Amino acid sequence: MTVNVILILIAGALIIEGLAYALAPSLVERMLEALATMSLETRRTLGLLTAVTGVTILWIAL
Repeated sequence: MTVNVILILIAGALIIEGLAYALAPSLVERMLEALATMSLETRRTLGLLTAVTGVTILWIAL
């Protein structure tokens, strides 16, 4: 993987995250409140599941 591809992937992630904050800031606040009520183990599982989903989508796309 070249540096350009890595930079494109990072830029894409930043664009998507930035749009979430710009278009639905109240939804982001509600999501943060929901995360705060979850146990640490649940948050870890959610993070792992999200990462695996992202890797799977990337693997399919390539």
